[in-house]
Amino acid sequence: MCQTDGDQDRDPEERTDDDQTLSVLLEDSVEDLYENAPCGYLSTLLDGQIAKVNATLLDWLGYERGDLVGHRTFSDLLAVGGRLYHETHFAPLLRMQGEISGIALEMKAADGSRLPVLVTSTVKTGTDGQPLLIRTTVFDARDRRAYEQELLRARQESERERERLQQLTTTLQQTLLPPALANVPGLDVAAHYHIASIDEVGGDFYDLFPLAHGTWGLFLGDVCGKGAAAAAVTSLARYTLRAAAVYDPAPAAVLSNLNTVLNHEYNGSDPRFCTVLFGLLTPDGDQGGFHIILASGGHPPALLLRADGTAAYLPTPGGQLIGVLPDAHITTTTFRLAPGDTLLLHTDGLTEAHTASRGDRYGDDALLDFAHSLAPTTAQDTISAIRELLDTLGTGVDDDTALLAVSVPRSEREEQQ
Repeated sequence: MCQTDGDQDRDPEERTDDDQTLSVLLEDSVEDLYENAPCGYLSTLLDGQIAKVNATLLDWLGYERGDLVGHRTFSDLLAVGGRLYHETHFAPLLRMQGEISGIALEMKAADGSRLPVLVTSTVKTGTDGQPLLIRTTVFDARDRRAYEQELLRARQESERERERLQQLTTTLQQTLLPPALANVPGLDVAAHYHIASIDEVGGDFYDLFPLAHGTWGLFLGDVCGKGAAAAAVTSLARYTLRAAAVYDPAPAAVLSNLNTVLNHEYNGSDPRFCTVLFGLLTPDGDQGGFHIILASGGHPPALLLRADGTAAYLPTPGGQLIGVLPDAHITTTTFRLAPGDTLLLHTDGLTEAHTASRGDRYGDDALLDFAHSLAPTTAQDTISAIRELLDTLGTGVDDDTALLAVSVPRSEREEQQ
């Protein structure tokens, strides 16, 4: 072998020491690698009796070599659950496949503590292909177990936080809706709020409340957006509508006042607006029923389901969004709600929903056909039917939906006819 200039320049004694070190490394590397490897090694006979074990595993478990070799089986070192798994799954699979890897188990240490490990075992066979012994490698999984437990703790905390947020969202949503609707003599009332997501506060709202001189006001609206910002606008809109109706109950005036407030409060870089229907209900004397003036600020038209079995959208076209412009155009319509008639107000979460069969928008025409199939009906039956409809649409309803229905019950004579 050729020597380099560097080898020739080295001191003979130094060269001898290096050679001796290299010789020791070569002689001891195999045994040392086995005994002091960064993982545990053990060999067992086919019946599981431990025949050989390295120092690393002994150190982890706190045993002396004589405690295990020839006296214990591999399954003896496992916790109860691991021992059961070893007998029912691990050992049978190992016999069939000849190898099994990455199995998470717990080993019992001499002091009774548990050591989480990952185990890989292979069957060593002879030249004739017959199994001779089982070689097992054991990896310390304490750090991994700690990491998994930390992930589990973080996930549980996240779930608890989500539950707290959902509870807060539900509570906040309830504060934005009336605890009870006014009891109006001669009028049946029903309402429902369909929540599309329990994680976000929606912006839909409604109310029915008494005014002076035997009149009542009702409204239903939808604020743009979701979350806390939308909830603030919803709260402002509800209380402004009620206050404005006391000052001047004319529906167009009420919506104009709301438009002024929203446009003044939210006219900066983050404009906020809503769509609203506001109605003024006045009993229709001895004839029964109610005289209603309904104003719209950009809201989907209300549905009128007649006692004769017909249904139609009320004509309120052209009304502008409330809060966008300083002077919004408000449209109004006047009609009579006679005995047997039902008035339905709704937000666009219903008509904007997607159907499961076609995947397209449910739409205004489909809702009108649905109303035709219900008429004549009552407020409660209308709300119940639409709730069932919303359930059939399932996840297709991706926006909150508010429903408010009022109806005039028929007299007993009219029911008989």
